[in-house]
Amino acid sequence: MPDPPVVATIGRCFNRVVDLDELRTLLARHARSDATTAIDGVLVSKVEQATAPSPAMSGTVLALIAQGAKRIALGDRVYEYRAGQYLVASVDLPITGHYTEAGPERPALGFGLTLHPAAIAELLLEADPGDLPPAGGGAPSGMAVSDAPGELVDAVIRLLRLLDRPRDMTVLAPMIKREILWRLIAGEQGAVVRHLGLADSSLTHIARAVRWIREHYPQSFRVEDLARLCGMSLSAFYRNFHAVTAMSPIQFQKQIRLQEARLLLATHPGDVTGIGYRVGYDSPSQFSREYRRRFGVPPSQDAAHLRGSTLHPAPTLA
Repeated sequence: MPDPPVVATIGRCFNRVVDLDELRTLLARHARSDATTAIDGVLVSKVEQATAPSPAMSGTVLALIAQGAKRIALGDRVYEYRAGQYLVASVDLPITGHYTEAGPERPALGFGLTLHPAAIAELLLEADPGDLPPAGGGAPSGMAVSDAPGELVDAVIRLLRLLDRPRDMTVLAPMIKREILWRLIAGEQGAVVRHLGLADSSLTHIARAVRWIREHYPQSFRVEDLARLCGMSLSAFYRNFHAVTAMSPIQFQKQIRLQEARLLLATHPGDVTGIGYRVGYDSPSQFSREYRRRFGVPPSQDAAHLRGSTLHPAPTLA
């Protein structure tokens, strides 16, 4: 007869399989083309074929995969996660992502929850300090992947069940979302999530710089001025910015410029030169060279391909 610890392990594995089966059923039933649901901040994704790598913004999000697999490139880092694993994006970052395992008979299925710093800060204020993970020293990476514990999967399932019970949604959904946040804070990536809710954390300061670059991406800037905006020395700013984004500030700006250029080309395919100037390039040749390096084809050729198509940023599950 198996030892009690072996029996317990088998029981946990069985429960995990059952939980993922129910999670897959709920996600498949409630998936919509725009990924949104009736619960604010909750996203559901269903993808029926492996996709080519495409640029997007990560958002600040928890993304849990129930079926399939996804690969994401952030700067010089690559993250892969699959069924039973979750990814946390604590800063809205320019990424290149694609599903590597998906098909009509077995689509990729994922759950997403938008992370709001204010909601995390509220939980941190209510928690006993002894129950919180250490915040850590410098800024953590803006993305992290872990295996999803059973308690987190269970809370996600209970939240998705509310989509079939609209009468209970208004009262219970906020409570379960708070539970999910707490599972993240108390889990393996708790330090990353905790930084998101701390107003004076290194991550929060870098997020301020990220927002500034996104809002002023066509403008040239001095890195010294961004460091001053964040209240950091130049060396500390460089170090923390790269830790969070896997890029330098100038590389980050370039990613934003080129992604915005591609969106503009989808609606104005005949104005390649004008779009290059609009996103901040002074030289059409430099714009064409960097665009080709990023997307594999020059902007004029990509514009012809995009003509008639629509490239609107959709809710993403990172």
